[in-house]
Amino acid sequence: MKSYNATFRKKDGNLREMNFAKLKDLPPEFLSGKVKGKNAPPLKEGHELVWDLDVNEFRIVNWTTVLGEVKEKEINFVL
Repeated sequence: MKSYNATFRKKDGNLREMNFAKLKDLPPEFLSGKVKGKNAPPLKEGHELVWDLDVNEFRIVNWTTVLGEVKEKEINFVL
C-alpha cells in the first residue's frame, strides 16, 4: 500500500509532519470497520481526509499549506 509523508502548517501556525495513507489506498475491509456514517460534511477546497498511520486516526491534510516535497513509499499495511 502507498503511504505518504508530508510537512504542513497547521491552523495555529505550527508545523506538523505526518505519515498517512489516502483513503483510496486503504483496503476496503479496513475502511468499512472505521466509517460509521456516509454523510460526512464536505471538506474545504484543498483539504483531504486521510488515515494518520502514527496515531491510527482520521486526519485532514490541507494541501495548500504543505511545505516541500511529499514523499511516497510502499508499506505493508496490517489490518
